[in-house]
Amino acid sequence: MTSLSWFRKPSAHHVLQGEKIYLRAPEVADFEEWAHLRHLSRDFLEPWEPSWSADEFSRMAFRMRVKVYQQRVRDDDAYTYFLIDQRSGKLIGGLSLSHIRRGVSQAATLGYWMGAPFVRQGSMSDAIKTVLAAAKPVFGLHRLEAACLPRNEASRRLLLKRGFEQEGFAKAYVKIAGQWEDHVLFGRVVD
Repeated sequence: MTSLSWFRKPSAHHVLQGEKIYLRAPEVADFEEWAHLRHLSRDFLEPWEPSWSADEFSRMAFRMRVKVYQQRVRDDDAYTYFLIDQRSGKLIGGLSLSHIRRGVSQAATLGYWMGAPFVRQGSMSDAIKTVLAAAKPVFGLHRLEAACLPRNEASRRLLLKRGFEQEGFAKAYVKIAGQWEDHVLFGRVVD
């Protein structure tokens, strides 16, 4: 197993500072703003995400989601962030590093979503750039991976712009909007 004596796991309250945005962990107090943004963006997001649960917008479900995020940080299994616009202080999207693999791999899967009013403004590109810069020194990662639907041209362009390379194609990879969907696979070494 590879030694990570230099690596110090970030806390659940660690903030990553970008140029336009900053990334911070979700908090229970974010419920109203999160629910409003997700509801407002539903038509935009649903074609790209797993099916939303019946209690998607309940306060209790959000509280449990935040608890799960916090446990995953303690377990060094995943780090979930909200994207906050620096000028307005508004929640504009989310980003996660999940499925963290330690040992000889030191890799994680990058996932993200953006609220519909904030697309194509460069904020997600800034967020991914910020996470890439933090990948090794903050998270102890060597490699990031991502996947997107073949028809999601905006996501494909974003990943390529941030230095990810297309590495493969996975049949029926993730269940999106109730259907098993093929995905294009991307990767980037961050060392």
